Amino acid sequence: MYELGDRLRVAREAAGISLSRMAAKTHYSKTYLWQLEHGERTVNPDHVTAYSRALNVGVDALYGPSLDPLRLAHEWLVSDTPVAVHRAAGRRVGRSLAENLEHRVIELRHLDDTVGGGDLSPLVQRELAEAADVVNSGSYTEQVGRRLRVVVGELAQLAGWVASDAGAYLQAERTYLDGVSAAREAGDTALVGQLFSSLAYQMANVGDPADAQLLAKSAVTGARRASPVVRTLLLERLAWASARARDRDATRRALDEVDIAFDQRTVDVPEPEWVYWMSRDEIDVMAGRCLIDLGDPVAAAPLLTGAIDRYDDAHVREMALYRTWLAESFARAGEVDAAREALDRARTDAANVTSARLVRRIGEIELLVRDR
Repeated sequence: MYELGDRLRVAREAAGISLSRMAAKTHYSKTYLWQLEHGERTVNPDHVTAYSRALNVGVDALYGPSLDPLRLAHEWLVSDTPVAVHRAAGRRVGRSLAENLEHRVIELRHLDDTVGGGDLSPLVQRELAEAADVVNSGSYTEQVGRRLRVVVGELAQLAGWVASDAGAYLQAERTYLDGVSAAREAGDTALVGQLFSSLAYQMANVGDPADAQLLAKSAVTGARRASPVVRTLLLERLAWASARARDRDATRRALDEVDIAFDQRTVDVPEPEWVYWMSRDEIDVMAGRCLIDLGDPVAAAPLLTGAIDRYDDAHVREMALYRTWLAESFARAGEVDAAREALDRARTDAANVTSARLVRRIGEIELLVRDR
């Protein structure tokens, strides 16, 4: 954010415009602009657009030549979806291959329920590379091409997710952003939102929570016409990023909107298969996690306990992760014995799962419980 603010300052000074004049052009106060330019306030896409218009320079010139996810989110929100262009080569690709790839994505996605990212990541990456090669080198109709690009976008989301679970964060970010390109070309705004919010989730956990909150908000805004359960998922990740950024009001608002969106689901509105796992229990788990980060572990514990009691034991990694949150809620509430018991069960669940995310999380809670 400091680097982006500095670019805004450099562009303004290069145009020979004072802060006072810039304030008049943008309708932001002089003090507010100074804070943006010196990294004391978070620069969001609206600020960049205001500078772009006031200085008559392109948005790209202000963001700089990078694959910054915030820049891509901004481009997604303000530009039309690009027309899919492909090189016609080789044998024509038909609907049958598209259908086979679509079914394969579903199989891999459900496999992630029971297999850790360290084991699954190489397989998904290979499948993604093969699907992308079909898109780049195949010959197909416009309709088939759109389906193939959706497959690439969905595979990129899954590949990014399992790479992140395996601790390969940079690889995950690059994969998510590649998926954004495919989903945009397919015109699938809900999938674009899923990819951006997945990256925001990673950023909230291992990066800058303020940036994660902005990216998650962009995902929600860009997919405003998405189906109810998709919006539920995107709003959940916004709530988590807001909680990690210690933005209590934004977290509460997002959690309220999660409930509203989920209650709007209906059999008459189709949902993409990739939200199959979203449920009231998942909502309770996320609400509990957010409450812990907001300093209310007592209220979090019953939400987590109820969801864990109803959860399918086959989902070992998720069970272990959820138990670490339960252990944290107990530890922060001063119930150290209950925290140790929950942590011991998390360790047992994690014994046969290859997940760097789970290992890191257990290590964090071990330190917390030990200090209590």
